[in-house]
Amino acid sequence: MPRSMLHSVLPGFIAVAVFSAVLTAQSSPPGPSTAQAAAQAPAAAAPAPAKDDYWRKHDEQVLTDFAWLARFRDDDSKLAPPAPGESRVVFMGDSITEGWHFTGPDGSFPGKPYINRGISGQTSPQMLVRFRQDVIDLKPKVVVILAGTNDIAGNTGPMTLEASENNLASMADLATANGIKVVLCSVLPAADFWWHKGLEPAEKIVALNTWIKSYAAEKRYIYVDFLSAMKDEHDGLPPSLSQDGVHPKPAGYAVMTPLVEAGIVKALAQ
Repeated sequence: MPRSMLHSVLPGFIAVAVFSAVLTAQSSPPGPSTAQAAAQAPAAAAPAPAKDDYWRKHDEQVLTDFAWLARFRDDDSKLAPPAPGESRVVFMGDSITEGWHFTGPDGSFPGKPYINRGISGQTSPQMLVRFRQDVIDLKPKVVVILAGTNDIAGNTGPMTLEASENNLASMADLATANGIKVVLCSVLPAADFWWHKGLEPAEKIVALNTWIKSYAAEKRYIYVDFLSAMKDEHDGLPPSLSQDGVHPKPAGYAVMTPLVEAGIVKALAQ
């Protein structure tokens, strides 16, 4: 709430609160004495634990640099243009993308000119803001977009599925306008979010994926269906593929890698 609005509302709020307290005191029977009340009162609740350091930093980041443009700004500026004949691919996403190791002994895409631009915790509006800097300006031939989990989790506030759809469509349309082929990935299955429990996301994930698949077909984008290949009987991510029900472990990425590689090949052939 704006500070000016708070100043205008606060006096009225205080007045109502005081008036309510007076009415309660007048209409309630006499209570126990102070000593009796103290004896009968439950023990004071323990202070709430300090906010997890990760989320404290996340909230600070959202306030100071909503899309975290600073995260890859230097890396982007130092990246050389694609070499002649190079089939550069940029992956845009959240922690599921960030945790996907591309190179090294355990990398999924050794020797491939693939660039990881995943940022943990991000939602589709944040990705849309940094899409030009972290994707278009890198001049890839293909962009792989994997987004939506944190939208449904409400990491930057409650979002409708339509809002997520609009952001995904905007990223895909921006890529197309700049001659970049698009691979749209399904949101991974999840029966619950460990950092925001009780949202029952499975049904929303299925609905968003239904739209992504339909939109990809309409626009002739490539659709990669991770959900069908990874879900369990509850439309969640099974322990064999994930330790926390959201983020893939190596076995999960082993399922994803050939699927996205096939999508990239199709996109390059368009």
